[in-house]
Amino acid sequence: MGRVLVTGMGIISAIGENLSQNHESLRAGRTGIGDATYFESQYASKLPFGECRISNDKLKALLGLEDSLGYTRTCLLASKAFEEAIQDAGLTREQLSDANTAFISASTVGGMCLTDQLYDDANMKSSGSEYLDAYGCSAHTLRLVDRYQISGFTDTINTACSSSANAIMLGARLIKTGRAKRVIVGGVDSLAKYTVNGFNALKILSESACKPFDENRDGLNLGEGAAYLVLESEECAAGKKVYAEMLGYGNANDAYHPSAMSDEAIGAIRCMKEAITMAGIGSEEIDYVNAHGTGTNNNDDVELFGLHELFGEIPPFNSTKSFTGHTLGAAGAVEAIYSILSILHSELYPSLNITNPVRTFDTAPLMEFEANRPIRYALSNSFGFGGNCTSLVFGRSN
Repeated sequence: MGRVLVTGMGIISAIGENLSQNHESLRAGRTGIGDATYFESQYASKLPFGECRISNDKLKALLGLEDSLGYTRTCLLASKAFEEAIQDAGLTREQLSDANTAFISASTVGGMCLTDQLYDDANMKSSGSEYLDAYGCSAHTLRLVDRYQISGFTDTINTACSSSANAIMLGARLIKTGRAKRVIVGGVDSLAKYTVNGFNALKILSESACKPFDENRDGLNLGEGAAYLVLESEECAAGKKVYAEMLGYGNANDAYHPSAMSDEAIGAIRCMKEAITMAGIGSEEIDYVNAHGTGTNNNDDVELFGLHELFGEIPPFNSTKSFTGHTLGAAGAVEAIYSILSILHSELYPSLNITNPVRTFDTAPLMEFEANRPIRYALSNSFGFGGNCTSLVFGRSN
């Protein structure tokens, strides 16, 4: 099985409209969590969100879609990040249409970001809107397939918060087994009443900016965004800029509870072990962990327990959700890109908002920006509802 190399990245989140802006915000410790401007909800003025600071009209203008119909915010965010990724990788129209190019995306809310419009259309309270074919989880994928004439394998994954991590894993498997030569992988989610009301019912939304791994953490903030990576075989990547190598992945499901992880971190430990083993390295060689780190009591406690069980002495770790909020189906790809930026630039970014860091197992998250910190291998964790746990290992490409 050949190497899987990352040759392109594109991202839009609460801390930037592109890769460069996201990197600058990480270095500056600048959060994107705050008041929502474009999200219409009774909670918009009551809770903080990680909203992308760009309107749908501006997104359409940037993408040349002013006259296009049926594009939800989910579709627009996905299109923005996708286009940056393929341009970054230098992919041509011919390469995108090649049967050896696959596309795997992920989302949890999909077009249901238009919750009220969906209700009206479904209950025949409208005459039929332009969004009738846009409500599905895969609608954004189909839009991109049609726009770029992608003819290879395509799929849309929904495994809750591990969705885009699983998209990355599946893409890497396609390349390793020779079923594709390049795969565009990632995910998207936009803010929606559907998800905000659901998470609010679980009583896990914080009324302030989230503080993962703080002793006084009280919940998460929901965010939105999209991120895509271009994975290519060594043959296709020859002579190209390479950001990192996709070395290992693992997926496990502890099936403990619909919205909580088992206290024994069964799924988390297993997927981390699988990813590290597949990477062909020892756990002691992991230099950095981008933790799932939602800021809820259950997640942070269980993840720390799993990290301690696996590593003993836990490597430097953080939660970049304190910058973006929890972007759900996009989170795995967003945090994979942040992990690669740490490797590429030899940098570690802080977990924000912490005043009283957890001291469990005599460890604490990163709280300050660190430059000139060589990172050979990084582990990125994504844990979803139902206990669907995925870990990815990225390494330097040389």
